[in-house]
Amino acid sequence: MVSIPMDHHHVLLPQEPRCKKMKKTAGCSFTSTTGLEDLPREIILDLLSRLPVTSLVQFRLVCRSWRALTEDPLLADGHLSLMAMSSPFLVFHSDYPIRNQLGFVELSAAVQAGARDDGQKPCFAVKRFSLPFRDSMPEFDVVGSCNGLMCLSDSFYREPLRVYNPFTGEFRDLPESRQYVDQDVVFGFGYSPTMKKYKAIKSVYYYANSPKTASHRRPRRLRHMQSEVQVLTLGDPCPSWRSLGKAPYQIERKQTEAFLHGRLHWVTGPRRYRSARQIVSFDMTEERFLEIPKPDGGSLARGNYQLGVLRGCLSAVAYCNYGRMEIWTMKTYGVKESWVKEYNVGAYMPKGLKQNANQTIMKIWKNLSGRVARVLCVMDGGEILLEYKSRALVAFDPKDGKFRDVVLKGMPSWFHASVHVGSLCWI
Repeated sequence: MVSIPMDHHHVLLPQEPRCKKMKKTAGCSFTSTTGLEDLPREIILDLLSRLPVTSLVQFRLVCRSWRALTEDPLLADGHLSLMAMSSPFLVFHSDYPIRNQLGFVELSAAVQAGARDDGQKPCFAVKRFSLPFRDSMPEFDVVGSCNGLMCLSDSFYREPLRVYNPFTGEFRDLPESRQYVDQDVVFGFGYSPTMKKYKAIKSVYYYANSPKTASHRRPRRLRHMQSEVQVLTLGDPCPSWRSLGKAPYQIERKQTEAFLHGRLHWVTGPRRYRSARQIVSFDMTEERFLEIPKPDGGSLARGNYQLGVLRGCLSAVAYCNYGRMEIWTMKTYGVKESWVKEYNVGAYMPKGLKQNANQTIMKIWKNLSGRVARVLCVMDGGEILLEYKSRALVAFDPKDGKFRDVVLKGMPSWFHASVHVGSLCWI
């Protein structure tokens, strides 16, 4: 095991390997001190794949030969397969007190942290990434996360998109696509397991040009809306956006995407003469949209809900009256009859929000409907991790119906949290 001291607040980005200073003494090879030269390369890579990604990031700084090991695609694939389910991270996109800062903590630490009866402060701290692109993209939104890579969009201009590995510090800007006047854009980011390539998708909704003369100008709400779907394949010799034609569905920008089985999933917005929402997927290999069947009855047939992936299954969180939630999971992907209402989550007000809530906030909170909380994941012990109003983390135990506040040292006051797999993956 490689033991690497970590700063409590920052993760250092990879710098120039230190072998230049070591050549005159110990040389640049790891073999002179560790004896790893006697092991086959496959065994070395297997051993390294079991280290935390934070240790591997520091490991690659020792010398060029060690860095070359961490850049082996076999190590990246092996490490990802071992760590994806066992050692994920909770990543915070901060809005306050430091805007557009990314921080992280191991999810296992978040499981153990919480409101303590002894009054002691939690010992787990949120560490911060040192963003190498802060000057060029000071304001950004997180489009999605896949295999350790994050896709970011510019908050002001929406483009260019940026693919970023927060643990290695590597990032790449994607080329800009065709722009329209008065457009609304929904981005997606995922991976095609068949092609072994990452792809970005862009659904654009815009209004057709209205007549130039004021006498013939129609109100905006009556103008005909146009749409276009564009896809970019990362890793191509000359990556560029390709048009797939008109978007077959109206996807709401606020909806959270879910990536599963090589497909991105969204909830559609209500259409004219049709208020029911649909679950649609985009196949990253075939590059086409498909509908996901919903149960005929229950809250999913009518209400407002959020998609996610819980324990390897597509899930839908239906928001009910008075802050209650129902969590449905599709046990067999694509099979309508396999939808099961697995959890019922009651209403809860985190302590941190109670202390700071004024009468206006309390009035909004008690509204009959609305998205009170986001479901982040189901933890190993069975508790459900929730994010309340972008300001608090709460663990809910479905066995006894009890809630507990999760408090982490250095956690932002306002944030958007997501589950992220730390990896060495790159394009």
